[in-house]
Amino acid sequence: MKLRVDYKASLRLVGTVLKYLAVPLCFPLVVALYYGESVLPFVLTMAVTVLVGMGLERLAEEPDIGAREGFLMVATTWFAVTLVGAIPFLIEAHGVPFVAPAVHPESTLGNPANALFETMSGFTTTGATVLGDISFETHTRSIMMWRQLTQWLGGMGIVVLAVAILPELSVGGAQLMDAEAPGPGIEKLTPRIAETARALWGAYLGLTVLEIVLLYGLHVTGNAPNMDVYNAIAHGLTTMPTGGFSPEARSIEAFSAAAQWVIIPFMIAAGTNFALFWHVLTGEPKRLFRDTEFKSYLGIIGVISAILAAVLFVGDGLVSVAPVGETYDQFYLETVRTAIIGNVEPSLRQSLFQVVSIITTTGYASTDFNAWSSTAQYVLLFAMFIGGSAGSTGGAIKIVRWYVILKSLRRELFTTAHPEAIRPVRLAGRAVDERAIRGIYAFTLLYLVMFFISTGLLHLDAARIDLNLSVLESMSAVAATLGNVGPGFGVVGPMGSYLDFSNSSKLYMVLLMWMGRLEILPVFVLFTPEYWRR
Repeated sequence: MKLRVDYKASLRLVGTVLKYLAVPLCFPLVVALYYGESVLPFVLTMAVTVLVGMGLERLAEEPDIGAREGFLMVATTWFAVTLVGAIPFLIEAHGVPFVAPAVHPESTLGNPANALFETMSGFTTTGATVLGDISFETHTRSIMMWRQLTQWLGGMGIVVLAVAILPELSVGGAQLMDAEAPGPGIEKLTPRIAETARALWGAYLGLTVLEIVLLYGLHVTGNAPNMDVYNAIAHGLTTMPTGGFSPEARSIEAFSAAAQWVIIPFMIAAGTNFALFWHVLTGEPKRLFRDTEFKSYLGIIGVISAILAAVLFVGDGLVSVAPVGETYDQFYLETVRTAIIGNVEPSLRQSLFQVVSIITTTGYASTDFNAWSSTAQYVLLFAMFIGGSAGSTGGAIKIVRWYVILKSLRRELFTTAHPEAIRPVRLAGRAVDERAIRGIYAFTLLYLVMFFISTGLLHLDAARIDLNLSVLESMSAVAATLGNVGPGFGVVGPMGSYLDFSNSSKLYMVLLMWMGRLEILPVFVLFTPEYWRR
């Protein structure tokens, strides 16, 4: 059977990306040298990426990339970098036979399913973790830096980065970026697609550096004692991609209120369409506040945060007795209640931080929201489905899709009453293509179907291994991985982990994270016969 897809061309470009993955691996290698740690996990991984990459590049001389090859290349790339990116974790836990012993044999990442889960969570910027113990006693600083760097690389998109810096990907770059870009489509900012990719990555890099400088500045001025240069870099690398991998077990709760206030606007920026920053920098700042999606994004954050702040302030949003099986104790609950109830600043900060973290799918925690009431937790669960803006680094369904759905439903009501009327759905004054509207409905339906089916499967598998999960915990685990959010509730809460799940559930959630990052439809397309046949 003659295939309609030039899979060799796609794999050849996957090889190119893999080969150049050796370059960012130099960063944790330098960290290892600085702290006197083993460099083997990174040196050996660099050798594997280069050899495998060069091998794949030999499959095709001059790849011709169309939309089909773009889908396949992008989808395969995310799996390929995950497989290779897990190698440092495995080497740290197992060592290298006849060369070096394990650095941390007690690391939970020695389990291949755990290593794949953590790596996919990193590259897709999900932020869900299977680390049993997040500390430098169990993991080296360099391996933790690699964990954080995977999120930064995945945030704006590995393929977008490749299009920006590799001339061989300039041909077919538009198809590749469309296949990878989060949201309904990518705005072409410049005549050349490589220049657009560089503009997006430039804004991303600039905001990351600015956040690192500000966080370390708080440390230097004594306003954030724990935010040393390592932590400032680590949190800069994981805020802008809406990742949430903190090297601290207590996430952002380990830092001062000043550090939390500084991180909030950067999470908001990460959930904003990066094309808007480009317009601001090129002399069109008014476009930022004229943008319908951006205004809706800020409005939703403001309304939900205000509601949660009110219920926290009066104490209705906080539990007073720990449910059976929770990991936190009564002293922690009383400490949280005393700090928040009747106090404006902590009520506002905690609600705003958690709402922004969940809506943008960053996944940081400034408090253990397992200590919040079930009503407050259901509000956060609802927020997991909203998502950031199209063209941002956030996951989930995204605001522009909800906006179009609501406007099209309103149109249906109007045209039902007035059958002769022709009324296009408009976004920012322009009519939205009917094909795009159908795509948004298809994506949203598939997203919700995947959510309910996956919740049932995970709940059944948890019962099989006697892992006692509530329905809310199962729902939040699926919403957090499919939406690339990170933490859920209960055992997978902000201070918990996904370690207790079976290997089969973890591998299933690896697929969910992958599908969530690629926005589901391109993945389903790959499994249709029509995609492959002539």
